[in-house]
Amino acid sequence: MLLRLRITLPDQPGSLGRVTGALGVAGADITQIVVLERGGGQAVDDVTVFWPDASPRELLTESLREVPGVTVEGVWGTREAPGTYPELEILKYVTTAGDRALATLIDSMPVLFSADWAAVGTEEEPHALVHASWRAPSPVPFPAEIPARPTAATLGTGLHVITAPLPPLALALLLARAEGPAFHRIEVHRLTRILEIFLTLPAVERGMARRLRGPG
Repeated sequence: MLLRLRITLPDQPGSLGRVTGALGVAGADITQIVVLERGGGQAVDDVTVFWPDASPRELLTESLREVPGVTVEGVWGTREAPGTYPELEILKYVTTAGDRALATLIDSMPVLFSADWAAVGTEEEPHALVHASWRAPSPVPFPAEIPARPTAATLGTGLHVITAPLPPLALALLLARAEGPAFHRIEVHRLTRILEIFLTLPAVERGMARRLRGPG
């Protein structure tokens, strides 16, 4: 299986080598490392590994406890293939999806962000559900107030979410992750850029206009 680890480590020569060495000894096959931020002598990295299905994830965190200065912020499953640019593929499909453009984007969000589910509803209360991906709960826990820009938060239930407005469509998007760490600001920025491109595509505007007009 593919797993993603978010770790904090000293931003100094040799630290990453000790991390990769510990993961290799534990039996993990590292496929990708993404640096999320650096500063104040610390770095935050997302490490994607292949991990045997039968092996407990705790072995990964235990192996990293032996590395000085390293903190594991979370371990969770991912379906995003390392070394690819899935958002480009999704945006390509969206341009030809017609009335399904929005649904195509929402269905792709869990894969793009190693999340559990995504949903979109009307921006005003009561939030009417427009589309939800597989595994989305019912009802979807849209917040009472939609923020002016994509915002990450952790709900009282422990669910990590990004809430994003779609002003041209009078809709709001909710992306959720039940396990692993809270959404990082880099993930929020990435989602913001994807939505900005999505909302400028002529196919999206035409498809939503037809949908709102309805049959006839």
